[in-house]
Amino acid sequence: MVLRQIEGSRGVAEAVARCRPEVICAYPISPQTHIVEALSAQVKSGALAPCEFVTVESEFAAMSVAIGASATGARAYTATASQGLLYMVEAIYNASGLGLPIVMTVANRAIGAPINIWNDHSDSMSQRDSGWVQLYAETNQEAVDLHVQAFRLAEEVSLPVMVCMDGFVLTHAVERIDVPEQEQVDAFLPAYQPRQLLDPAEPVSIGAMVGPEAFTEVRYLAHARQMQALELIPRVAADFERVFGRSSGGLVRPYRTQDAETVVVALGSVLGTLKDTVDELRDQGHRIGVLGIISFRPFPLADVRAAVGQAARVVVLERALAVGIGGIVTSNVRMALSGNGTRDYTVIAGLGGRAITRASLREMLLAAEADRLEPLTFLDLNRPLVERELARAGERRMSGPAAENMLRDAGPATPWIG
Repeated sequence: MVLRQIEGSRGVAEAVARCRPEVICAYPISPQTHIVEALSAQVKSGALAPCEFVTVESEFAAMSVAIGASATGARAYTATASQGLLYMVEAIYNASGLGLPIVMTVANRAIGAPINIWNDHSDSMSQRDSGWVQLYAETNQEAVDLHVQAFRLAEEVSLPVMVCMDGFVLTHAVERIDVPEQEQVDAFLPAYQPRQLLDPAEPVSIGAMVGPEAFTEVRYLAHARQMQALELIPRVAADFERVFGRSSGGLVRPYRTQDAETVVVALGSVLGTLKDTVDELRDQGHRIGVLGIISFRPFPLADVRAAVGQAARVVVLERALAVGIGGIVTSNVRMALSGNGTRDYTVIAGLGGRAITRASLREMLLAAEADRLEPLTFLDLNRPLVERELARAGERRMSGPAAENMLRDAGPATPWIG
């Protein structure tokens, strides 16, 4: 193992390059830009060859180029974030519907309006049912490792894979990473052999039209491939550990859950802060554990149920909000725990990049342990600010834009922490 002090984005770019993509298509949008910048430099210098780097006019075009490249038998990669992911949504569904093994980094970022460039999971969560595999990285080392695994997984089940890493929190963080050597990646990732291929000698149309007589079956097969991925992800992670000598990836990552009475479930980089908080609480006698979910799609129902075990309650910490209902991850966890009597709480935290502090997590977890937590809680919500805007809207019809009103009420742009 050779650890290097390197930015997360550059580490991911080097790992992707070692997977030998043949077509990279990209449109810049923060916070994924450093990834494709680094890849473009490798292509230009000849360090990554043969590979065509296609600079496109939009994110929709980026995914469209990836679809065309993959359909003609090339290993294809792209990256995006936030509104960029939304702009390519039509093509996102086409890629999965056609069963094309494209790998894409999503540098997670909030969705506007109002515009917000900081991290939460609103973007990738909006595409949770698009048919893509979704893998979430806790650290930059895991982000690097998941990209190498993603190409193999995508190509074995012929499904596209999103590797989701928290924007700025991971993408722009400089830390020690073991970037895999080319020989290791070659030993782990076989040369691309597409399951379907457009061939001018045997012309065929794909994705043109399927009527009611077969569309249900097409969708069923998409689900069946996700279930195949559910079985394959742990095997790929085990093979990765054998070749690279470290455990990374898989479906879930339990931490101190064996005897836990309370288990907090989360995805992404917040898991590190949660583990530190739980360690402190454990030292004080509180039986609390953490369950990190790596594979959100396909969702590992059995593994979540097994990891939670006999815990009395589950707290699901969410970095996105289903407006009008609350939790997104919670609904999946609740399905996994159906019938076992576990109480569940949803905590919405860190939206738009708001800091999630150990102090706030500690207070929240102690409230959950005492069953004093509301079923839906917004961590560090500035209630006076919200109530002032609600009162303003109730008093006069032309109350103006809510976000701008609250910014004026809040004063100088300093983070509010309750």
